[in-house]
Amino acid sequence: MTRIVVGVDGSEGSRRALAWAVDEARLRRAQLEVVHAWHAPYLASGPWVPAPDPGDEAFEADARHTLDAAVAVVETAALDQSVEAALWCGGTVPGLIAAAKGADLLVVGSRGRGGFTGLLLGSVSQELAQHAPCPLVIVPHEAN
Repeated sequence: MTRIVVGVDGSEGSRRALAWAVDEARLRRAQLEVVHAWHAPYLASGPWVPAPDPGDEAFEADARHTLDAAVAVVETAALDQSVEAALWCGGTVPGLIAAAKGADLLVVGSRGRGGFTGLLLGSVSQELAQHAPCPLVIVPHEAN
């Protein structure tokens, strides 16, 4: 195994997925690529139009902060290769699918919310399970 891609979004689920992916990259001596996919918000009323634009720079800066915060906690000394970090503008599922092309493994977290709801996959996990271009690991939420 040479390349593992992990999706992060700042949630507890993505932190668990990142920890799992770091361990796997260490064990497999694989390249780790941490990806944060983002998009500008849309207004919920009326036709789907982009929200008032305070500047794409603000959205991108926020996305960069999320990605940098995730990468900052990775214990790189334990890895054989450097950690790559990538931002994808244009949506979570398309971004992760694009990043995973040519990868050996794609890792994401589950946002289970406990009880029966915790048994269900989220929309991103479900889409990736159907369309990922490589094997997919969905790291479950912590059991209550």
